Amino acid sequence: MERLDFRSDTVTRPSPEMRRAMAEAEVGDDVLDHDPTLARLEARVAELLGVEASLWVPSGSMGNLIALMLHLERGDRFLAPAGAHVLSSELGTAAWLAGGMPEALPWEGGPGRPSPEQVTKIAGVVGPYYALRTKLLCLENTHNVAGGTVTPPDAHLALTRAARAAGLLVHLDGARIWHAAAALDCSLDALTRGVDTVQVCLSKGLGAPVGSLVCGRKEAMRAARRLRKMLGGGVRQGGVLGAAGLVALDYLPRIPEDHAKAQSLAVGLRALGFDLEMPETNIVRVRVSDAGRAIEQLQAIGVLVTPSGDAIRFVTHRDLSEVDVRDALERIAPIAAQVIAG
Repeated sequence: MERLDFRSDTVTRPSPEMRRAMAEAEVGDDVLDHDPTLARLEARVAELLGVEASLWVPSGSMGNLIALMLHLERGDRFLAPAGAHVLSSELGTAAWLAGGMPEALPWEGGPGRPSPEQVTKIAGVVGPYYALRTKLLCLENTHNVAGGTVTPPDAHLALTRAARAAGLLVHLDGARIWHAAAALDCSLDALTRGVDTVQVCLSKGLGAPVGSLVCGRKEAMRAARRLRKMLGGGVRQGGVLGAAGLVALDYLPRIPEDHAKAQSLAVGLRALGFDLEMPETNIVRVRVSDAGRAIEQLQAIGVLVTPSGDAIRFVTHRDLSEVDVRDALERIAPIAAQVIAG
């Protein structure tokens, strides 16, 4: 039985044209001379996001960590929406290596985001010298744990303005910003306004085998390059991976196809009796009685998913077709009641 892998949009494999580009990439020693293909990728991403510069890094977690290390001193508090990747999925490096004190904010502004009033309330009051010093607001767009929910440009701008008024810096974890822009039918730079740094991922939805970029002002990216090296991220002939990233960016116009697959999947699952919110992007979060048991039951019929709190998560991507979605629904139908009940 063929496996249908809905675990993540990171399970995609490089396309034939991506593999050709990697094999034929112009390369140089990035530590010594700045690899020319990486340089082209960094310039292209910076232009797309409306920032001065960007730096290729091996992973989104490293990109987020570098940004936090740029912005925080030991003991500084940073704010982030509850369930944010920097809080729950990066092994505590925000505290361990960046030295930050995390504060999770409930989603009072909508799924996956705080309200401007929350930011003002917690960061706008200066306490005595021994009180926590709030330094940074971290945002996430799309918000993974909330089910791939998006923050529209007006809500994003309201949050960055509240942060600025409170004297905070702003970092955006935009690992799936591509999906947010596609869902909102807006430009990428509309979702980065007012931030000091942003991290974007090329392996989530775009098909690259590895790679993210941390982006911001030129001076900050010079400092980020040093931090990347400190974290073991010195890159030699990185153009092989940079070429994959350039091809991955060509996939941006096809992101809505993945959203359409998620909609079809959600409609079908609802028709089978599953409890879920309709997805805004490519993540379908389904509530079940026993997530662990549900995952085992689905795996037995060749449908692979992951846990998401008290739910299970399906993620659509370029390596799954509409036919695959229909196939998954047909496989699930006979056991739907068992999966729901646990």
